[in-house]
Amino acid sequence: MKETTDNLLERVAALEHQNTELAKETKKIENEKRYLESELTHLQGEVKRLKAELERMKAPPLIIGTIRGVLETGKVVVKSTTGPTFIVNSAGHIEKESLIVGSQVALNKQTLSIMDVLPPSKDPLVIGAEIIEKPEVTYGDIGGLEEQLREIREAVEEPMIKPELYKKVGIDPPKGVLLVGPPGVGKTLLAKAVAHKTNATFIRFVGSELVQKYIGEGARLVRELFALAKEKSPTIVFIDELDSIGARRLEVATSGDREVQRTLMQLLAELDGFDPIGDVKLIAATNRPDILDEALLRPGRFDRIIKIPIPNLEARIEIFKIHTARMNTADDVDVEIIAAKCEGNTGAEIKSICTEAGMFAIRESRDTVDMGDFEKALDKVRGGELLRAQESGVMFA
Repeated sequence: MKETTDNLLERVAALEHQNTELAKETKKIENEKRYLESELTHLQGEVKRLKAELERMKAPPLIIGTIRGVLETGKVVVKSTTGPTFIVNSAGHIEKESLIVGSQVALNKQTLSIMDVLPPSKDPLVIGAEIIEKPEVTYGDIGGLEEQLREIREAVEEPMIKPELYKKVGIDPPKGVLLVGPPGVGKTLLAKAVAHKTNATFIRFVGSELVQKYIGEGARLVRELFALAKEKSPTIVFIDELDSIGARRLEVATSGDREVQRTLMQLLAELDGFDPIGDVKLIAATNRPDILDEALLRPGRFDRIIKIPIPNLEARIEIFKIHTARMNTADDVDVEIIAAKCEGNTGAEIKSICTEAGMFAIRESRDTVDMGDFEKALDKVRGGELLRAQESGVMFA
């Protein structure tokens, strides 16, 4: 009897052990099942994606066209890049408000229906222009140009900040401002400071970059430049070296000259379309106002011409104080004495003198700039000017 009981207990223990092993095996199989189901779902999604990609690759190519008009019936007049103009339908998923004259659209190759509205394309040259959302330059960084600051603030800043004042008075502010002066006197700084004050985007473009090789390219760049300015408004557009595209038109001209003239005419057209109290302001700069076309200078375009002179003694002292404010200078440094020796130097050259003085101190492992450093920097900068003047055949005073 005792042996039978022991046998039963052994059998029960064996069955329990077997049940435990079976439970573990069942759990393992269930985990593998869930993993395989997950893998199956992933592979099914991948197959679906590949099928969609295959269908997309099989789809016929689309033709690019430009909307020329929208009819009352809902149909659209489109000029295809292949040449002809068509009256076509648009796909149901396209909103009617997005069908704007001038927009580029994708057309079905067979039915020529509008399948999509393309985003506006811009030339990489325009996108690569110097675009600063908010320049760091302030009015405090500009010295000796109080009168010029007042004029540019009246022409640019106040119409953007207080447009209602001009409407109440009943006058239109200047459409464009032309800064005239030699290189390095602070024309770009003035434009950046106004953009900072108005919280406007600053777009800087050099006029020579608008001169292109192929016919119509320069005019297209001008259109895209002002379109970009309107997108990022409020915006201040600064065109440097305006004389490179705004030179006086001649009766006898080469093909290159005629292309420059087309670019100039497009710029004039953009200026004529300006709203004087709008969110886009144009500032241009030149050091050759004598060769500018009369059409640029007539009322209604560049209404305000601001002349920026070489800084006088008081202005040079102020500029030196601005640039030495952050420098660790010795007690013997007298900016008035240095400024008196810099007659004829521009603001950019004064900044170069301060930088060179700091470099002389660093060269001697000092952290303080003394009067001797400024004297050596002045000799170096003035010596470079004398060399350039001699090379160009100009006597240096």
